Amino acid sequence: MTQTKMNRRGPTVAVLGGGSWGTTLASIVARNTPTILWMRDAEVADAINTTHQNPKYLAGHNLTHSLTATTDLEHAVTIADVIVMAVPSQHYRQILEDISSYLRPRVPIVSLVKGLEQGTRLRMSEVTNQVLPGHPVGVLAGPNIAKEIVQGFAAAATIALPDHGQAIRLQRLFNSKRFRVYTSEDVVGVEVAGAMKNVFAIAAGFGDGLGAGDNTRAMVITRSLRELTRIGVAVGGDAETFIGLAGMGDLIVTCTSPFSRNRHVGVELGKGVMLPDIIAEMNQVAEGVKAAASVIAIADEYGVSLPIAAEVDQVINHNQPVADSYRGLLRSAPGHEIYGSAW
Repeated sequence: MTQTKMNRRGPTVAVLGGGSWGTTLASIVARNTPTILWMRDAEVADAINTTHQNPKYLAGHNLTHSLTATTDLEHAVTIADVIVMAVPSQHYRQILEDISSYLRPRVPIVSLVKGLEQGTRLRMSEVTNQVLPGHPVGVLAGPNIAKEIVQGFAAAATIALPDHGQAIRLQRLFNSKRFRVYTSEDVVGVEVAGAMKNVFAIAAGFGDGLGAGDNTRAMVITRSLRELTRIGVAVGGDAETFIGLAGMGDLIVTCTSPFSRNRHVGVELGKGVMLPDIIAEMNQVAEGVKAAASVIAIADEYGVSLPIAAEVDQVINHNQPVADSYRGLLRSAPGHEIYGSAW
């Protein structure tokens, strides 16, 4: 099929980043419109084009046959009508700078990244607006475990852009019968929820690693949602966002799924494994490890109390034993469940 004929079916989407979630979402979008997946690994790109699988991250799971992969960033961006960013937060700014000379004006940019930029503590939409001003910028997030979605299990997400009409137009590219995409204008809330829930997932993992039980897990998740909402509203998010897919939904799955990288970090720390050893054996990024210090800095800036996040930061960045974190939380006096500011 020629490129001209393909373009008549819909806009061309370029997904930048060939990890598990970038690959999975590209496979979904490829069912709706021409889609190209950019990655650095030539062997994986060749495998996607010939076997329709990503052997590095999603071995054994078939991808949409019309999805194509490339290592040529210029080609992927030049033909794109929509850019989807699926790279780790520490590489996000550099990739935007790399594509700036290839990208046509006003091409929408949608972030899948659930993290904050190190040093600046900026959300990904803020980084995009700095590097590529004038482009519509949005975020897509929700309770999305790639290995389940690529197998066809039902899931949902929220796509948020300031212009709701633009969100509706992009919604059609991502939506399918088994991957339901809802719209929102709350970019701030969706991004804050996606970035900060990873820190709380590490806390939930602590309990699982220590063998604390289901009641403790439920307590930690529930109080984490309260902290997530508190800081999210403080920085400008809508409270309703945090009881939706990008908030409560994503928090639950990230705190409970055996596929959750951030929960895995917490579990291993709870078992006594050292953080450098945990990171070394993982082949993907656990954003909560890098975000913990940033979350506490933001909380301090806004005068918001985040006891659970603070304990995670103490473990990750200040060598506090996991068991001490749990004992410290349990020593604090509980206040009003809804209006109290403490744990």
